[in-house]
Amino acid sequence: MFNRTARRAAITLVAMSLLAGCGLFSDNDAEAERTITVGTTSEPSTLDPAASWDNSWEMFRNVFQTLVSFPAGSSSPRPDAARECRFTDTANRVFRCELRDGLQFSNGHPLDAAAVKHSFDRIREINVPGGPAGLLASLHTVETSGDDTVVFRLRKPDATFPFILATPAMSLVAPAEYPPDRLRRDGGITGSGPYVLASYTSGDRAELTRNKDYRGFAKHRNNAVTIRYFKDSGTVFRALQKKDIDVIYRGLTSEQVVELERKGARNKDLQLVQAVGADIRYLVFNPADPAAGKLTVRRAVAQLVDRDALVAKVYRGTAEPLYSMVPRGIFAHTTGFFDQYGEPDVHEARAILNGAGITEPVPLTLWYTTDRYGSGTAAEFTELKRQLEASGLFRITLRSKPWKQFQAGYQKGEFPVFGRGWFPDFPDPDNFIAPFVGTDNALSTPYESPEITRKLLPQSRRVSDRAAVNEQFERAQEILVDDVRLLPLWQGRLYVASTDDIGGGERALDPQTVMQMWELSRKAGW
Repeated sequence: MFNRTARRAAITLVAMSLLAGCGLFSDNDAEAERTITVGTTSEPSTLDPAASWDNSWEMFRNVFQTLVSFPAGSSSPRPDAARECRFTDTANRVFRCELRDGLQFSNGHPLDAAAVKHSFDRIREINVPGGPAGLLASLHTVETSGDDTVVFRLRKPDATFPFILATPAMSLVAPAEYPPDRLRRDGGITGSGPYVLASYTSGDRAELTRNKDYRGFAKHRNNAVTIRYFKDSGTVFRALQKKDIDVIYRGLTSEQVVELERKGARNKDLQLVQAVGADIRYLVFNPADPAAGKLTVRRAVAQLVDRDALVAKVYRGTAEPLYSMVPRGIFAHTTGFFDQYGEPDVHEARAILNGAGITEPVPLTLWYTTDRYGSGTAAEFTELKRQLEASGLFRITLRSKPWKQFQAGYQKGEFPVFGRGWFPDFPDPDNFIAPFVGTDNALSTPYESPEITRKLLPQSRRVSDRAAVNEQFERAQEILVDDVRLLPLWQGRLYVASTDDIGGGERALDPQTVMQMWELSRKAGW
């Protein structure tokens, strides 16, 4: 169970334990050549990297390259399309990358310095609302020197810039296929990553085949992967039980995890890999809403939410309560919301509202997505509604939409309160604070916090030794607690379920919790 003290937990995000299954591997075995099929409830919202700051990254990581990336077991960026990358100054403002020789896109065109510059310039030029341009706030210019050298000049010091370059949002695209000023709309992908997208049917599947021209860090353990997209957790789990798919990542419910751990008769040929996760769930309050825009209303909600009950009833030990936007396992983590509000308390919540002259139950609408984070989301919001209404202080209406419609709704500012999940771009507290503040943030819900954006984040980004910036991030978390614009709920554990003839699940998740499909393999013998 979660320890509510503020002690630091020394956990490596990529540390994993194999709960069941063992085997021998053989790249030459005919069985190993069969396509591996991965099921998920998380379909890409777009195929163009310039438009995505979400779980579309699963696709991007496997079909595109980035200059640097996260090999299995690494918590810091390593070269991928680049041969070498480094800051060339002591102020962390000039970052230089030299490309590998012989890189090319799947259309045969060269991946050179001009293509890298094109990829970054179009992200900023198109500037999709809620898209990855927000990650490049510190970037001033991209320059090229010859065909193989790229120089990034930053507006201000940013020691996290190499981590940003490692995100799938910074995927490198072929200039001939991706216009400089608009998104690609033909449903195709032209990349240089470990796989080529052979075909894609929205809502159904993606067929990935090994890219024989790929030059980078990835080592293929299979030749082809099919990704099948499912609408709900029950359907994808039944597909695994029937051996219609080989692997599930994203979409398992807590009940299914518990069932797999018990190793019942229906699941005797299945295995489960568990990873320490940094994915979080939280509520977002829209300041433009008459109710959610009131600080007293937000504080009353924070005083009432019972995370222990939420985790116990809905997630059955597969998650843990979260009291800060920076999760346990990331340095500078605190328990600020527990320190401020303690145990859920109806009398305290009533006093907060009454102190602002609010004596009648507050009507509030909570929105969630039906198909992004698994089928447990509906139960989660039902429990939140129960908790808030049991106090007699709120009248809660629940609303939901599929992800693409849900995303469009919150980007337009239509939702008073909505639930979001966050899977880290990189393992640093900056990535659990910076994306949510400022006018152009990942939530499309402007959150002005000058102390964070103008003082604390700039100070921390001048320091390459990330362990030396605890003070700035602890103060930033205090501000988030005071404002209650974001309310952290729980922190998840990551699970990969598979048939027992599949290996590599323990290596497949990178620090961004993105599945590296090339690590999966079919076991040849026992």
